[in-house]
Amino acid sequence: MQRRHFLQLSSTTAVALLAGRLTYATSAQTTAMALPNEVWAQSGEEWFKLTGSNGTKFSYKDIEVVIKTHGNAKGVYITSPTQQLNAVRLSWKHKMPAGAMFLGDHWERSYGDLQWKKDPANVKNPWYVLIHDAKHTACFGVKTGTNSICWWGVSAGALELTLDTHSGGNGVMLGNRTLHGADIITMQSKPGESAFQTDHRFCGMMCGKPRLPKQPVYGINDWYFAYGNNNFDLIKKTTAMMSELVTDTHNKPFSVIDAGWATYSPLLPGDGGWNDDFSKPNDKFKDMHSMAEEIKRSNMRPGLWMRPLCARHDEKASLLAPTIKGRGGAKRPVLDPTIPENIARVKRNFDFYKEWGFELVKHDFSTYDIFGRWGFDMKNELTVPGWNFNDRSRTNAEIMLDLYRAIREAAGDGIYIIGCNTMSHLSAGIFELNRIGDDTSGNEWERTPRMGVNTMAFRLPQHNKFYAVDGDCVGLTTKIEWSRNKQWMDLLAQSGAPLFISAQPEAMGEAQKAAIKTAFAQAAKVQPLGEPLDWMETLTPKKWKLNGKVVNYDWR
Repeated sequence: MQRRHFLQLSSTTAVALLAGRLTYATSAQTTAMALPNEVWAQSGEEWFKLTGSNGTKFSYKDIEVVIKTHGNAKGVYITSPTQQLNAVRLSWKHKMPAGAMFLGDHWERSYGDLQWKKDPANVKNPWYVLIHDAKHTACFGVKTGTNSICWWGVSAGALELTLDTHSGGNGVMLGNRTLHGADIITMQSKPGESAFQTDHRFCGMMCGKPRLPKQPVYGINDWYFAYGNNNFDLIKKTTAMMSELVTDTHNKPFSVIDAGWATYSPLLPGDGGWNDDFSKPNDKFKDMHSMAEEIKRSNMRPGLWMRPLCARHDEKASLLAPTIKGRGGAKRPVLDPTIPENIARVKRNFDFYKEWGFELVKHDFSTYDIFGRWGFDMKNELTVPGWNFNDRSRTNAEIMLDLYRAIREAAGDGIYIIGCNTMSHLSAGIFELNRIGDDTSGNEWERTPRMGVNTMAFRLPQHNKFYAVDGDCVGLTTKIEWSRNKQWMDLLAQSGAPLFISAQPEAMGEAQKAAIKTAFAQAAKVQPLGEPLDWMETLTPKKWKLNGKVVNYDWR
């Protein structure tokens, strides 16, 4: 069961991709993106080529794009006072180096599909792209917290950056304001630096001010053995059981209560129920303050899962997002995130979590609830066309950023936030942690290497540069061979990133307890960042450098 079913590129001082190969100016201290050769804008279904002037200003009728230099970044500023604006595209002349490979990111979580590629045809590279020719790596991206949703396209003759400025499924109506669409940056690898190390360094360049946990984060979560069938006594039991394996008293682990604790609506015909009120517990838990205290008595820190845009079935229609394919309707109502009253409700929920004593909140489903689809379905478009929220004057990126910042403000400094199903580039600098891949499993081993190992290999460079990366849990159950889960746990524990274990009590023997005790001790301390050594050859790297040693895994 998956949770979603449950409920001429640079200046001469920097990188130049010319004559089919990567060349560098070794004396360069900074890297600056060159001005684009062409700029296009989309209004409705039509694309228009803008006329350039002085290389920094491009216009068509009253649509204007201005490029401004901010240090090592090129800022993109857009005005369109009377026409809807769907997107802006910048293009640079570029010849792909022979034999080069490229790597992009994902919109939100990854889905077992991140990899180095050679064929760039029809590939969207969300947020940033790396181009590698076996000797050097060139990086092109936008800074985090951008007000548009961006992707890069690589072709035989051009490098393109598209800034999606939709509001819902229609173009944004900016009126008289100027949209700061994105800040474009580029970087080159250093001599002797691996592509992974370059990627990690570039992530730090894209996000100048990450918000990070004070200590390494690790702990437990009930999802992959309970799958929503949790209750007060089960959480108390498993927390006490796992706390006996903790040896670091200076960095306590978290016990995260996943979906299943909140109030359900009455069942509808053919429906399995709906967690529609995340301000109060259901009868299985009754008192969340008492639950948090029980977790603390076991020397763990209490954490909680929630879905911020989930609406009640008796909600006023005026507060709901429009019903589109994949979202909304009588069975799955969703709050409109552009209505201040709804944002106030989300923030009020966090007031309860603080009163109850929770120290970590994992919020989920917001990208799906906004767009009506998962990241793997965003190939041609982010959402279905022809609809918008109550406020059409903000882009989808701005709407999401406003939601994220409201959650951050409500949580304050006393609660760590894990974003799950959040847009990664918009989460950076706001949340301490981010779930970087789709669900692993406590039922099907195949999902764990496909989703977990893949996302750890290709998004681990974001760790402590964007946020602490959460590759998802070890689903330690009787349905999956211990020899397999032991390897996944070992990778997480030695990677330098967070470790969460979802351990079914019936699967806990002496061997499991001993291994978890070691894993907890490793994950509780600061470690070197792990590195996949064969990530250019496979989607699920088997060869890793962990704590200075080469470790080989068998993911079959």
